Amino acid sequence: MSPTDEIALHVIARIHNDFPSKFALPRQSGLAESIKSRIVFEAEYRRQEAVRGLEQFSHIWLLWGFSMNAPRHWSPTVRPPRLGGNVRMGVFATRSPYRPNPIGLSCVRLDALEKTTGNGIVLHVSGADLMDGTPIYDIKPYLAYTDCHSEARGGFAEAHKNDKLHVDFPDSLMQQIPADKSNALLQALACDPRPAYQHDPERTYSFEYAGLRIHFRVKDNTLSVYDVSTVTDMQK
Repeated sequence: MSPTDEIALHVIARIHNDFPSKFALPRQSGLAESIKSRIVFEAEYRRQEAVRGLEQFSHIWLLWGFSMNAPRHWSPTVRPPRLGGNVRMGVFATRSPYRPNPIGLSCVRLDALEKTTGNGIVLHVSGADLMDGTPIYDIKPYLAYTDCHSEARGGFAEAHKNDKLHVDFPDSLMQQIPADKSNALLQALACDPRPAYQHDPERTYSFEYAGLRIHFRVKDNTLSVYDVSTVTDMQK
């Protein structure tokens, strides 16, 4: 084995937002642009010169780790959610988290760089598909002239790129959601948070968001929120 066969990746930062678990997060970045996140650098990398010039870019690439996936042997085929979880495709033809190296790649909008007292420069981003606490290994600027290919083909994922659920969220329940967090929640729900293989209209689902637990059901093409409860310390 040569010295280049294995390399050590260092966590340079972690992302923080209102999604403490991966359930309900959009499966791709940019699908829910209203999701706001903060990127906080680890102590070693909190150097202002390390982000000098970054404010000139509107979008950035995040290289990150699927930190919540249980370790397992990789498989040459996986079941993409876009195909209902019933068809196997080659792992390298998908963005499945179950890969030889559990590494994710996301493009997010860079909203602001904030100089803080305790955490150095904090990046504010929109549209991330990362759960709270996800480790980030690298950050690179997005370059439209080379990273954007308008003629690119989307394969099997293209057929479902516009699939959205209608969200029925009663006003009486919506009043419990902070006003600045409601759009992100609605966008995430419209992306259909259910596991790809579950389509039982009688099944109930719930997930934590911004200290609240959202309960819903899905029938046909409508997602109906039927309860919003507070997450207690015991539940956490």
